[in-house]
Amino acid sequence: MAEMERLPHPHGRSNGERRHFLLVAYGSQSHLNPCRVLARSLVQLHDADGSGPVLATLSVPLFTHQRMFPSSCSGVPEDEDTTDGVISYAPYSDGVDDGTNAKDAEGRARRRRASFESLSAIVARLAARGRPVTCVVCSLVLPYALDVAREHAIPMAVFWIQPATVLAAYYHYFHGYGELITSHAADPAYEVTLPGLCQPLRTRDFPSFLVDTTGGEVAKSVNDLFRELFEFMDAQGQRAKFLVNTFEKLEPAALASMRQHLDVFAVGPVMGSSAVARIHLFHHAGADKKRYMEWLGAQPEISVVYISFGSVWTYSKQQMEEIMHGLRQCGRPYLLVVRKDDRQEDVSSCLDDVVREGRGMVVEWCDQPAVLSHPSVGCFLTHCGWNSTLEAMALGVPVVAAPSMLDQPTNAFLIEGEWKAGVRGECNGEGVFTGAELARCVEMVMGSGARALEIRQRAEALKGMAREAAASGGPAERSLRNFVTAASGADKTSTKDTTNNVGIDLVKVENLASSIAASY
Repeated sequence: MAEMERLPHPHGRSNGERRHFLLVAYGSQSHLNPCRVLARSLVQLHDADGSGPVLATLSVPLFTHQRMFPSSCSGVPEDEDTTDGVISYAPYSDGVDDGTNAKDAEGRARRRRASFESLSAIVARLAARGRPVTCVVCSLVLPYALDVAREHAIPMAVFWIQPATVLAAYYHYFHGYGELITSHAADPAYEVTLPGLCQPLRTRDFPSFLVDTTGGEVAKSVNDLFRELFEFMDAQGQRAKFLVNTFEKLEPAALASMRQHLDVFAVGPVMGSSAVARIHLFHHAGADKKRYMEWLGAQPEISVVYISFGSVWTYSKQQMEEIMHGLRQCGRPYLLVVRKDDRQEDVSSCLDDVVREGRGMVVEWCDQPAVLSHPSVGCFLTHCGWNSTLEAMALGVPVVAAPSMLDQPTNAFLIEGEWKAGVRGECNGEGVFTGAELARCVEMVMGSGARALEIRQRAEALKGMAREAAASGGPAERSLRNFVTAASGADKTSTKDTTNNVGIDLVKVENLASSIAASY
């Protein structure tokens, strides 16, 4: 959980030249943590170039905010701000505030309207306090953030928390390549050459929703949101701004290609630091960092297989049995992360048997960057979410990729095909990553063969590139400064009066702001 301070609002303080970024994030860890790091990075640009301070407010769903700051449930007075000492926090309400997703189009529309009105209230409240929002930044795709930017005539930017290659896939899908990709969705080996990319993407390498063949409602609704995002950004009247959580030497071709169409700022790797605690939205009171770090310290260098499938994944009993079978076959020490909440009873029973074998350690949570930084870790078996992928590359850890959905297939393609820093495992016909496949892939990465040596050398080289990108005054910081400058220019070109015309009645907004402030 984050620590919260309550600071009285500085009435009467002049706005001057302050740039104020409102970062609107989806309520999951994969969005929340990089957005929080980005917000802090923006504020830390304060006065360094002589152009005045930068303010940042992070807005997440009320349900998420209350899990971040449990004390906020008792209410925050209207004339005080929630801050962690660096950035401010202003939660928005989706009208339900229970952490669930809408089940149908009508429900999504209601939540979109409620989120829009709630964010509009935040914008009005910040303006009334002398801190008007000068740019809205949303994580990936949030339609109500587009609504707010449109109605308040505030410049808009997107924080693309996936690789530039995935941005290219989505961009070109909605700019002339959609029919080609869709028409070959059933052929996983079909290759599509997108402009500027180093290699063709096979159908199996595309983000899963772009090649969905089930006709499912979720894939359709997600694709509709991305279509709306690009239509909105295309209609802004100037080049759309995308901050991408990647770095130049990791994806040079994809970044160069997308800069022909968009203003792209490579601001990665956005990972945070050991000085800033990560936000974790699930209960992990039993986690014992000292215990697992000491265990890692007792293992030989480059010997441990680290397994984690992210903050959302839950294991079936069959998948867990296969993982354990593969680890036994490897005969290597392992650190396995399996959350306790939502864990099936038969999975817990399977884990109890495994723990008794004493071959490795099972934890419900761990400090992933600290684990990946440990010299005993030899490879990372991952679902290939982008945060985990980027951490592995930035910390020099070879990967065994077991992608499932969303951007994960593309990330696995990059790991194996472009960066040569790991191997991609194949699931069987039932969608299970078998023990035999796990053992084969681990040996390819951690063994003594030529390919294993090449993978480890490549991973170490990428680590150096990431360190260079993230250095103080380095490429990522310069790119972020360029974005702030560009966003400031976009703000000055906005001609619509944002003090009165905000798309809904201002009195209603202020009343709503008061009610929201009283609710947290």
